[in-house]
Amino acid sequence: MSELPIRVGFAFCGSYCTFSAAFSALEQVCQNYSYVQPIFSERAAVTDTRFGNASTFLTRAEQLTGRRPILTIREAEPIGPQKLLDVLVIAPCTGNTLAKLAAGMTDSSVTMAAKAHLRNGRPLVIAPSTNDGLTASLANIGALSTRKHIYFVPFRQDDPWKKPASLVSDMTLVPDAIRMALEGKQLQPMVMAPLKC
Repeated sequence: MSELPIRVGFAFCGSYCTFSAAFSALEQVCQNYSYVQPIFSERAAVTDTRFGNASTFLTRAEQLTGRRPILTIREAEPIGPQKLLDVLVIAPCTGNTLAKLAAGMTDSSVTMAAKAHLRNGRPLVIAPSTNDGLTASLANIGALSTRKHIYFVPFRQDDPWKKPASLVSDMTLVPDAIRMALEGKQLQPMVMAPLKC
């Protein structure tokens, strides 16, 4: 009897400046896994910025994965009862979404996907990208790091001198973080040395 493929969810939140790195990570994930389901937060799905147009990102995600992105709470809810995913990645994960996850709020497609997925005791991998990572979001990162089935893509200060509170995950480590999470392990070191500017 052949083993079923690992089913990966890949969710985007509105840290638009990291979308380029996140899409590179998505490409790597698609090379490693045949089943990848894209998910976009409501804001990420409609907001055009200097980093690109929302419609372009949605199209690219569908082209890479071969699957139409999940865009609403209603579309995300079946992830739980139907056990649709083996692992869910949120990359990038904004401070706003970190706060909602820590508080158990499910008012977006991404937070509903996370809640629905976690009910099955399966790994959630979070890649923080937030300017308040060492201030307001730090308590939420700490709270989430103690919870079962939650893992982090290793992160660091991206500009300690100009943005001392800012944290961003190393998106090149997303595939390794997924692999380790599927084994029930946190990829180490979770907190990396700052980038040299």
